[in-house]
Amino acid sequence: MALSRLARVRSSFAKARLTVPIRPRAHMSGAGSRQLNLEPYIVTPKDLSAALTKNVPTKISTAPRVIPLCAAWFLPNDPQGRTGRRVFEEKRIPSARFFDLDAVKDHGSPYPHMLPSAEGFAKAMQDIGIRKDDEVVVYDTQELGIFSAPRVAWTLKVFGHQGVHILNNFRLWVQQGYPTESGKVEAVVEEPSHYPAPTLDAAKVVDFSGMKEIAQDHGKEGSEGIQVLDARSSGRWAGTDPEPRPGLSSGHMPGSISVPVSELLHPDTGALLPGEELRRLFESKGVDPERPIVSSCGTGVTAAVVDAALGEAGYGHPEARRLYDGSWTEWAQRVTEADGLIRKEN
Repeated sequence: MALSRLARVRSSFAKARLTVPIRPRAHMSGAGSRQLNLEPYIVTPKDLSAALTKNVPTKISTAPRVIPLCAAWFLPNDPQGRTGRRVFEEKRIPSARFFDLDAVKDHGSPYPHMLPSAEGFAKAMQDIGIRKDDEVVVYDTQELGIFSAPRVAWTLKVFGHQGVHILNNFRLWVQQGYPTESGKVEAVVEEPSHYPAPTLDAAKVVDFSGMKEIAQDHGKEGSEGIQVLDARSSGRWAGTDPEPRPGLSSGHMPGSISVPVSELLHPDTGALLPGEELRRLFESKGVDPERPIVSSCGTGVTAAVVDAALGEAGYGHPEARRLYDGSWTEWAQRVTEADGLIRKEN
């Protein structure tokens, strides 16, 4: 690709390295303050239970709170017809709110789950009663284990919410005997919150044009060698298995590395593997921690699992990691195999 375009791609990652915010520790004491103890991005059921016990909200308090946020989501063709809203109403962490991935998105885009506008995101936070200074712990369904929660947590981070964590995971929360409740979504939020419109952190996102430049630059002399990690199944990546969306070609982007999301999770609990195991996995895939990384998947949901796994493994530079928002659903509709931008294994 042209030198000027390559320079822009390099510059975007360089700027990201210079603008990483330093988040204050979330452990406070004193009257009217919180005792959170939720410093890791990935937290255990025990961690969350302790934080909720120490931070019981009251109607008159304006202090920051610990808010469990359910990100339950199922594929549209789920064989059991399950929906995130339904399983949330059947069983959830007490006082949890519900984030609807199918509602909080760019409704003007032909591609699913594209990031909403800053105003749309703020309105969603207001509607579910979350405040800017709340400590939010995002969790998945008991049925699927880690799946969509990392995407919602990543979305909060992209829009500058400082206190964000992922529960590892709700299945273990239930198995370990922590409390649950049921009831309608509307019964959870007593009143809307004030949540100011944030600014999108573009340094965490790659759009189609940026992704195309990365793909076209692959293997060229002088390129930065940005790595693309693909969370789809190995068969879809190789082009030997079909995509779940009719008419969409399978295959992969030039130079991408297959990192199926199932390999990042415990086979029985669906929980994210320990950091050291994840580190060994990324090493075995040939992922270079010193080079920039872009995560991708089918629609931008499980790509965030890869990003969370990289963070848990301490693998690579956080400021040099991005997520391709449109992922394969956008890619395969805007490029062709004839372009050389969809590759298949023989």
